[in-house]
Amino acid sequence: MRRPRPARALAAALSAACLASGLVSCGGDGRPPRVPMPSNVPTVPQFPDAGALVDALERAGVPCLVTLHSSLAGGSSTDCTTTVDGDTFEYVVDVYNPEQFTRDDIGNAIAAGRTAYHQTFVAAGNWSINVVDPTYAPRIAQILGGAVLPGDGPSAPARPLPVIPPSPRYDSVEQLATALDASVGCEDRKAEPGGSLACRTGSRVGHGTNCASLRVFGSDAGRDRSLRGALSVPGIPGYLAAGANWSVNLCDYGLADRVARDLGGVVVSYDGD
Repeated sequence: MRRPRPARALAAALSAACLASGLVSCGGDGRPPRVPMPSNVPTVPQFPDAGALVDALERAGVPCLVTLHSSLAGGSSTDCTTTVDGDTFEYVVDVYNPEQFTRDDIGNAIAAGRTAYHQTFVAAGNWSINVVDPTYAPRIAQILGGAVLPGDGPSAPARPLPVIPPSPRYDSVEQLATALDASVGCEDRKAEPGGSLACRTGSRVGHGTNCASLRVFGSDAGRDRSLRGALSVPGIPGYLAAGANWSVNLCDYGLADRVARDLGGVVVSYDGD
């Protein structure tokens, strides 16, 4: 139910495709030209590995719930989810071994994510961080002394949202799941990274069971960013019920009106066009 995004570790993906192939040959033999590190990216600080960088963020109040970690010959990568001021977001840390990869090698790796997937990065020294929600990139850059590198290409339009009622509010995602279960069912509950919860809906109203993803937010702004993110992928429709501090992203679009009514919210939808 989360917004699609590319493979998490640029170090892993590009070490096979280009970085580990001799590096200087990228751009020859039919490969695209190499893109150097932008000049505004500081040369320090450097970190010995992804764990050390994550520790620095945690000391500054940006904790990391590790969802995946990889150690490679040329560096290390860690996927994190974090909650700051009540809002949850994801970031992906890549730290490169400077004895194997030059500054421009790292810049070329970052450029692939910025151009192909319009991802936003924070970078300095021998590392980069893909901040999945770009809103939080300046905060991470300030903590670490890095530069923000926005994704290249067009960004998703800021789709208008309906007026969302200020109540009822749910104290936890588990309380939201209980309310959803009373409406259309919420079975086989599973916690997801970032504090969301997945379950199967439809059993209480005679529908075939189908998936749903539930979230509770710390702020209206965080809720609205999440809703717009769910509606931003061309060709992928979305139907959600959303309220004061919550959303239910439904795979069974036919349940949206009922869920919104029973839980005290509104329908937020996008047809994919």
